[in-house]
Amino acid sequence: MTYVIGTNCVDVKDRTCIAECPVDCIYEGERMLYIHPDDCVDCGACEPVCPVEAIYPADSLPAEWLWHLTAATEVLAGHQEEPGAGPVTDHRDVARLPVTSDTP
Repeated sequence: MTYVIGTNCVDVKDRTCIAECPVDCIYEGERMLYIHPDDCVDCGACEPVCPVEAIYPADSLPAEWLWHLTAATEVLAGHQEEPGAGPVTDHRDVARLPVTSDTP
């Protein structure tokens, strides 16, 4: 099992989860954060610190967010850089989402 970041993170990117992750498996896109499904050790440290409740275990992900697991897998496939090395390109489905008014 892996943890997945869902829609509540889009245009928020609080980053608190990055500091809590003991294996540095959370990557930053332009509009949201992604957990690398192959690198996640299922510790759950990221979930309780997320202020917008966007992080779920994959098997508890709300049905309308299931596509986020596929998105993270596709975005991070073969990604070898360290999480802090710069933003990854957002998944095409994330890029298509309307921009929220909270975007700085």
